[in-house]
Amino acid sequence: MVGKSDLEEEPESKPSFKAVCAECKQECEIPFEPTEDRPVYCQDCFKKRRPPRGFQRRDFFRGPRKMFKAVCAECKQECEIPFEPTEDRPVYCKNCFVKRKQEEF
Repeated sequence: MVGKSDLEEEPESKPSFKAVCAECKQECEIPFEPTEDRPVYCQDCFKKRRPPRGFQRRDFFRGPRKMFKAVCAECKQECEIPFEPTEDRPVYCKNCFVKRKQEEF
């Protein structure tokens, strides 16, 4: 009879490569082979450089989003939307938009 341990294989260890962090200059190990054209950061410096969760990089470069005034096609309340409304398509405030989406499902 073959035991469970006979069937288990050793998981392959992923190769790691030695590099020098571009920020703190400490030696570190990374899971990819470094190239000369891109800086490498240790785990701590990488975490410091990464934007916080929920942050959209494109928002940082684009600046504040321009909002447009519109009248909701359902409740007739004035609202602000992140795109320029056109005459050929209805616009919904946030509450009516969410309600309509829930009704679809």
